[in-house]
Amino acid sequence: MPPKLLVDIDDIDFSRDQFDIEAIRKYNRQRYEMEHLSGIVKFDMDEGVIVGYKDVADDEFWIRGHVPGRPLMPGVIMCEAAAQLCSFYYMKSLPDAENRFLGFGGMQDVKFRGVVVPGDKLVLLARKVEIKERRAIFDTQGVVDGKLVFQARIIGMPV
Repeated sequence: MPPKLLVDIDDIDFSRDQFDIEAIRKYNRQRYEMEHLSGIVKFDMDEGVIVGYKDVADDEFWIRGHVPGRPLMPGVIMCEAAAQLCSFYYMKSLPDAENRFLGFGGMQDVKFRGVVVPGDKLVLLARKVEIKERRAIFDTQGVVDGKLVFQARIIGMPV
């Protein structure tokens, strides 16, 4: 049985971004094919949660080769999108974010429970576990049409 969602998404208005792509770019350095967030709809440091999404387009770089005739978003890209959401939270929570970058430090307890295909909105949920000087840890989940498609604990390290 899948775990409970980290955030109740029924109460979130996905028609209005709290942070659009330009605001995300102020904190995340990924560009071009490696940008995997379309918007952030909830950011609450008091609750320790952030909710964003990736609109999976028909022209994503991985579509042609993964899997021809039935393109499936690679799990590693799902995890990268979640990591970018966590990175935004980390960077936004710091007073001197422009001088920092949160790199991938690891993942734990990764499980894939469904597929993501072109045309889907991959909703990304993250809850802060801890932020310390040398690492940041978040529990993350990905949801499509209300169904949990992946979960992972993401560990980031400032570089």
